[in-house]
Amino acid sequence: MDLSEISEKDIIDRLRFENPWWQDKKIPDFYGKLPEREYFKSFLPIVQNTTVHRAVVLMGPRRVGKTVMLFQAIGMMLKKGINPRKICYINVENPYFLNLPLERLFAYARRASGVEEHNGWFVFFDEIQYLKDWEVHLKSLVDSYHETKFIASGSAAAALKLKSNESGAGRFTDFMLPPLTFYEYIHLKGLENLVSKIEDNFLDMEAIDIKSLNKHFIDYINFGGYPEVVFSEELKKDPGRYIRSDIIDKVLLRDLPSLYGIENVQELNKFGK
Repeated sequence: MDLSEISEKDIIDRLRFENPWWQDKKIPDFYGKLPEREYFKSFLPIVQNTTVHRAVVLMGPRRVGKTVMLFQAIGMMLKKGINPRKICYINVENPYFLNLPLERLFAYARRASGVEEHNGWFVFFDEIQYLKDWEVHLKSLVDSYHETKFIASGSAAAALKLKSNESGAGRFTDFMLPPLTFYEYIHLKGLENLVSKIEDNFLDMEAIDIKSLNKHFIDYINFGGYPEVVFSEELKKDPGRYIRSDIIDKVLLRDLPSLYGIENVQELNKFGK
């Protein structure tokens, strides 16, 4: 795709495609059918809290479910009656949006949805680490649009940059999403009969069938850190390939280079050959 040929109409059409709830008032079925992680219960109230004038930055390793959590948050807000045309999802990594300032993307979103006023919006920026100086852009939005809630997600590179830069001081609330905990693994696999909760949270549990629990713990160590692997027998056959191609290679050849301003990753890749 020749980025110089992308028109305003192309960008607006793409925004409408990525936000189907503007028309049918629901998130795509794929995201709606996936189970919620336990961390979602803590994440959703932060997203919905408009009394605190801060952006939410969802951080974590690749493939732990950050994008799914964003869509599930959108789905919950739709169920609560929030105007669907004031909820926007933008994948910053998409070639249609790459290198566009966040404020311009927000302006395009308002035009695409047909709601030009900028108050009362919930704007989700996914893969925000691919925008250079993203934290400066996001801080500017928080300072400029007091009645709009901005939520961003980023990989480990975004987390590293956030911690090394003070631009977000007092403007961002960060939320770290780790790989699956063992309790979450048990929950997603439907194995709750093997444990009992000691307290009303997912960190405290007591074994009922320790022998079976140990067996599943070995599976969790081998496969269970990433939700996608938990539900895919094909990926379990060769988890090393999945982790190498979908996680390690992308961190080494995309996330970390972007953190240090390396644009030509093809040249960087030659060092590993």
